[in-house]
Amino acid sequence: MSFTTVNPATGEVVETFDGHTPEEVEQRLARAAAAFAEHRRTSFADRARLMRGAADLLDAEQPDVARTVTTEMGKTFAQAKGEVSKCALAMRFFADHAETLLADQPIESAAGRSFVRYQPLGPVLAVMPWNFPLWQVVRFAAPALMAGNVGLLKHASNVPRTALYLGDLFRRAGFPEGCFTTLLVSSGEVAKIIADERIVAVTLTGSERAGASVAAAAGDALKKCVLELGGSDPFVVTAKADLDRAVSVGVRARTQNAGQSCIAAKRFIVEAPVFDRFLERFTDQMAALRVGDPMDPATDLGPLNSRAQQDEVDAQVEDARSKGATVTCGGERPGGPGFYYPPTVLTGITGDMRVAREEVFGPVALVWPAADLREVVRLANDTPYGLGASVWTGDQSEQRRLVDEIDAGQVFVNAMVASTPELPFGGIKRSGYGRELSELGIKEFCNAKAVWVA
Repeated sequence: MSFTTVNPATGEVVETFDGHTPEEVEQRLARAAAAFAEHRRTSFADRARLMRGAADLLDAEQPDVARTVTTEMGKTFAQAKGEVSKCALAMRFFADHAETLLADQPIESAAGRSFVRYQPLGPVLAVMPWNFPLWQVVRFAAPALMAGNVGLLKHASNVPRTALYLGDLFRRAGFPEGCFTTLLVSSGEVAKIIADERIVAVTLTGSERAGASVAAAAGDALKKCVLELGGSDPFVVTAKADLDRAVSVGVRARTQNAGQSCIAAKRFIVEAPVFDRFLERFTDQMAALRVGDPMDPATDLGPLNSRAQQDEVDAQVEDARSKGATVTCGGERPGGPGFYYPPTVLTGITGDMRVAREEVFGPVALVWPAADLREVVRLANDTPYGLGASVWTGDQSEQRRLVDEIDAGQVFVNAMVASTPELPFGGIKRSGYGRELSELGIKEFCNAKAVWVA
């Protein structure tokens, strides 16, 4: 199998790579197992030195790496540079804090002394998507390597250049060969790799279907699994919100990465007294965004990732339109080269529309009115997903109620949902299970060993 980079801005093939043969995969698995036997014994100080070296390389190579990301998946060059910087920040966070996060935890008991010790599990397979091709790998790799594990990366098939760069990055930073390895293999080979006795756990960021497949394979092999899947995040605006700020942040929360983010705001639920004003201002600002060449600094939105992604978003909008939804801006697929789609706002959403139950992975915002706070909560939770939520109100009692009653892995108050090294990241319901980042994330792939000293 070959892996091809297609520039989403033009539709042109940039480069093609040969996949790894079964013999090459076997060599990489053997090297990972051997590397773990040594890496687990290294000190936190040694691991931190190497991790900071990787961060330094990212910073030094930021423009070139960002250009690769933009060429492979279409995000604007400015956003790609921001992704590179965020990865370096996370590497330094775990370099600085891993030893403290994984320190022995004393436990009161009848023993003379008892505690929990956190120790690495071994080689972990990471199955990762294309939309944040650096960040979603690093938010696994930085804590996992700092904990003493080693990683093998099966990246999305359309970002092979980024995948190979990541494998080379850790090697150049000084990590021993096998500590982090890229595998150019098809999705069909993942279950076999999970079943290999040298793999101890697997983490996936991706679609529900991919998550179900990986979880089934991990379950068959009785191996630990962490899943970060889709989201249809609510963006709640009450009558007591700062409306101007909610509108401007809402536009950014929906259209970052051309709307191709699991934690992008997708369902805007607005209390009735401010609904009309919100919709008017929100529509105007969405319509004013500039769609174009992702390398142009004036561009707000680049193309979608692929022709298939463009087809899917267009089909979801057309389904809603045909069933009575109102399109207040956008909604027309452009002609010409590239996989572009305009910022789009839909109202009048009903339960029989695909957009009401599916994740829309593109710059399409769904706007609902809500009569009161009770209906706000009902609509926010009326989704099979539970990844993130953004709530906007200046009333502290409303803030407490919305934080308590909205079903999500994270709730951001008067801010857009984001992932940051200090906080755990993950979802509930069909958005997956387990956590990345923070103390919880670094411990996901550790053995919590109970120690009793008489």
